[in-house]
Amino acid sequence: MHLTPQLRLHQRISGIPAQAWDALFDSAYPFTRHDFLKALEDSACVGTRTGWHPSHVTLETDAGIVAAAPLYLKDHSYGEFVFDWSWAEASHRAGIDYYPKLLCATPFTPSSGPRLGASNAATRQQLMTALTQLPTQLGASSLHLLFAQQEDQNTAAKVDGLPRNDIQFHWHNHGYTDFEAFLARLRADKRKKIQRERRRIVEAGLRFETIKGDEIAESLWADIYALYANTYEERGQAPYLNLRFFLDYGMRAGTPLRMILCRDGEHLVACAITIVGGDTLYGRHWGAAERYNGLHFETCYYQGIDYCIREGLQHYDAGAQGEHKLARGFEPQLTQSMHWLSEPRLSQAVASYLRRERQMVATRLEELRQHSPYRIEG
Repeated sequence: MHLTPQLRLHQRISGIPAQAWDALFDSAYPFTRHDFLKALEDSACVGTRTGWHPSHVTLETDAGIVAAAPLYLKDHSYGEFVFDWSWAEASHRAGIDYYPKLLCATPFTPSSGPRLGASNAATRQQLMTALTQLPTQLGASSLHLLFAQQEDQNTAAKVDGLPRNDIQFHWHNHGYTDFEAFLARLRADKRKKIQRERRRIVEAGLRFETIKGDEIAESLWADIYALYANTYEERGQAPYLNLRFFLDYGMRAGTPLRMILCRDGEHLVACAITIVGGDTLYGRHWGAAERYNGLHFETCYYQGIDYCIREGLQHYDAGAQGEHKLARGFEPQLTQSMHWLSEPRLSQAVASYLRRERQMVATRLEELRQHSPYRIEG
């Protein structure tokens, strides 16, 4: 009889019962849900071909699974949004193999949330400790816990990880009744800027609609995918997601995908791919076939804000980076990750770099907060 949890690795999420997995994670966060991770694997967006090798971890007793984490053995650093390319280059110059590495994260998703699913604090700590031992066992150079919520970050800090911070910009619903009420809270210069940008969209004759994924026909999904893929192709990259993923996850009944579509007449010219989870809208990807003044801001920001207000959602996480979001009503906030590097020289060098970087991030965060787009309430 196993009273002490036993560690197991799984090369496919389908090998783990969905109900047992989902019971360990916050149901309001869509990106650690079993069906999302399974759709990525079933569509081959992650797998051997893409250099994302699923290595999901569970802790199990005779009573069942008591802790779990999404884990990937990576051949590269694409699709992570916590950039360690310079670490890989330094490792290469020192004659040290940086890849493969282990990544505890959700693929292609720079959104903070649960990474360590557990039935209680003790098993969460056991899981984190077990994860830090895996690089040696699997021949990996390192372990990286990305975009971890505060509870998981605190757990990781107890096993001597190297913390890393960054800044994102999120919109918060302060009880707005409509978009005009949101604009009224902004400083005059910011309000006029947004009004001018939105007016250009109206003058161009563009119209928008937001549709649930399971209400979209397969033929329209193909058009949406072409816009999404075009964004990557313009940068000389292959898209992270493929059409199979959208035809599966996007079309299934009750999918949390919400598509913001822009048309010029009957012609689809732009889209934003968003996902609803709990009281939050997550903006993940966008695509466009034509150039219009202000199209990106309207499609990716203002339409999402409008949707949140209409649906009573409290937060809009529109993705990584982008200080230009500050002028459009988004507020800065910290994101966190934790890193363990097995090679002592590399670990010491990265630790020194991260100490300086954290101070720079803290200084920049304070500067950004001093430049709030919102009026000071008297």
